[in-house]
Amino acid sequence: MKQNMEKESYSCNLITQGKLKFYSLTMPSEILAETCFVSARDDDPVEGFQRTLDEERAKEIANYLDNEDGSIPTAIVLSAQPEAELSYISKNKTLEFNKIKKAFLILDGQHRVYGFSLAKTSVRVPVIIYNGLSRKEETRLFIDINTKQRPVPTELLLDIKSLAEYDNEIESFCREIFDLFSERPDSALVGLMSQSARIKGKISRVTFNGAIKLIFGIFGNKDSEEVYEYLNNYFKVIKRGFEKKGIDSIVKPTIFKSVVQFFPQIAQIANGDYSIENFDVILEPLFSKVSANKVQKLTSTKAVVNHFSECMNKGFTL
Repeated sequence: MKQNMEKESYSCNLITQGKLKFYSLTMPSEILAETCFVSARDDDPVEGFQRTLDEERAKEIANYLDNEDGSIPTAIVLSAQPEAELSYISKNKTLEFNKIKKAFLILDGQHRVYGFSLAKTSVRVPVIIYNGLSRKEETRLFIDINTKQRPVPTELLLDIKSLAEYDNEIESFCREIFDLFSERPDSALVGLMSQSARIKGKISRVTFNGAIKLIFGIFGNKDSEEVYEYLNNYFKVIKRGFEKKGIDSIVKPTIFKSVVQFFPQIAQIANGDYSIENFDVILEPLFSKVSANKVQKLTSTKAVVNHFSECMNKGFTL
């Protein structure tokens, strides 16, 4: 005799896209946590297709829900398994299924679902449910979801963070400096900056922030205007000196980051005089010894900075 199982039912919409149909509904987060599972490739080399769960990421989601009044409107995508005995009651547009541990295979959203299970806060979650899919169809949907959708570029996210008031102290400082270099007519980098996209031949906000963050500590209590003035004089001298040596790619990420990381060494020698004239004198040994061919070929920031330092040391005399 078939054992009666506890049932869950929710209002839903039946949607057709192309050759497939699915149900759109919302479910309590705790029900998702109780009824969903994943099939990780590492755990099931034959039929598994999901990546291994990142528990730290799931904990961040739980913390976001519990401590930051978080909202996660993106739908979880599920495939109903035969054991769920999913049925659609068209009369009242209701979806019914067995409340069991492996009722639904997660096609997209495993970290959110696990985060829901860790959270103390219960939320209503948008859900998409497919029914009657083969493992081949489930795998193809997983591939489509993870290849057809492009993530938002990091450059754009950094550019709009201030609108959401998400900037931390360092990011806010980097933003101010970047904007000054991008907008000021006297900027050594005017026309060479890209605010919200990665464009060949331009310095992206990601590259710029990554470089400035590494030397953030040397600026102390200096404001963005002062730092812009010092760095701008430095960049002007670097650009001019490099162009004479045939190095015309200061915008190349490796070279730009190297130039920025080299600044503290030069600033220490400058001893408070950050004028163009003083940078001209200090950097003369670099320009006389630097190898354009070597700089263009080196692939790591550390290697380029080391080459710069060697050039400065070769030119030093008492």
